[in-house]
Amino acid sequence: MQPTSTIDAAEVAKFEAMAAEWWNPHGKFKPLHQMNPCRLDYITSQIAAEFDRDLSAAQPFAGLRILDIGCGGGLLSEPMARLGATVVGADAAPRNIPVAQLHAKQSGLEIDYRHTTAEALAAAGEQFDVVLNMEVVEHVADPLGYLTACRELLKPGGLMVCSTLNRNAKSFAMAIVGAEWVMRWLPKGTHDWAKFITPEELYGLIRQAGLEPVDRKGMVFNPVTWSWSLSSRDLSVNYVTASVKR
Repeated sequence: MQPTSTIDAAEVAKFEAMAAEWWNPHGKFKPLHQMNPCRLDYITSQIAAEFDRDLSAAQPFAGLRILDIGCGGGLLSEPMARLGATVVGADAAPRNIPVAQLHAKQSGLEIDYRHTTAEALAAAGEQFDVVLNMEVVEHVADPLGYLTACRELLKPGGLMVCSTLNRNAKSFAMAIVGAEWVMRWLPKGTHDWAKFITPEELYGLIRQAGLEPVDRKGMVFNPVTWSWSLSSRDLSVNYVTASVKR
């Protein structure tokens, strides 16, 4: 029996159209390149804390199996592989996979990239220590079904890191009006504000999916320094959560 899919075909098509741009730091994914160090700070610190790893070691994530769901061109998969993890990068947009594979090969990295979905991986019985679920949940048709599949993919004691966009007037002004209409960092229509999820809603969905939320932080853009930072207080636009499978 085919697993039920939470994929939204229209959302996949948006990212398919931009596949060749993934590794251009000045292209359509410029905001993601700028945000990536901030995302990585959070991800690495949460993994290190959960699995008692020393980030000053040569390959601190050796022995961990990590899934980067919605991997795109591999902006997170590659750093995880460099830190020693065994990495599977999965994406529902088929054109993203050869882009990611080529860049990994050029970088001398072994990463298992697959054109597949969280539901299909779960149905196949795949298990991971960590699921990276970054900026995906606001693009799926059924967030609860999708997060449930992510929980099924975790080993007991596993960690999910999930980021998304808050739904309020500020996020509309910054993520849609600012990023898409004014700055033109992203093509118009990349995001659907109605699909944004408040931190309280996401915590509720994570709990319903069978995971225990343990942390959340805002990712805040400073237009003066043109940089991103983590905040314990400001979750008004971009934010990231950590949850565990007890």
